[in-house]
Amino acid sequence: MAAAIHQITAANTALLGHVDPDVFDQAIDAARLAAYVADAQHAMFVALESGLVVGQIRGSVHLQPDRAPDLYIDNLGTAPSHQRRGVASALMKAMLDWGKAQGCTHAWVATETANEQAKGFYAAQRYTHDTIALFARELS
Repeated sequence: MAAAIHQITAANTALLGHVDPDVFDQAIDAARLAAYVADAQHAMFVALESGLVVGQIRGSVHLQPDRAPDLYIDNLGTAPSHQRRGVASALMKAMLDWGKAQGCTHAWVATETANEQAKGFYAAQRYTHDTIALFARELS
């Protein structure tokens, strides 16, 4: 059976009740999930197979004052049991289609330089590789 792709909305968050433990980085927080799906500038799609979430992708519209908005792909995860089966590609297509519908003309994603599997996937999806310096800090 092929995984079915669903956009997560306030009406169907129950789909996240049974998730492969390797799909998300941490446990889903109900309040954060509710805020996420309530924001029209954010989207989450999941791949569902036999009632189990085996993949997810999250993205958001990054508004620009001087050009069309970008689609920022924030996170992509697929259960190891479902990797190399087209799940990530189907999730990516759903997200890109959503981004186009939001008026985005450019999509971007980042990954760790040591994540060879992700870098290979994104290259196969026709993303180009730019070297950037990422600066991050805790807000305390």
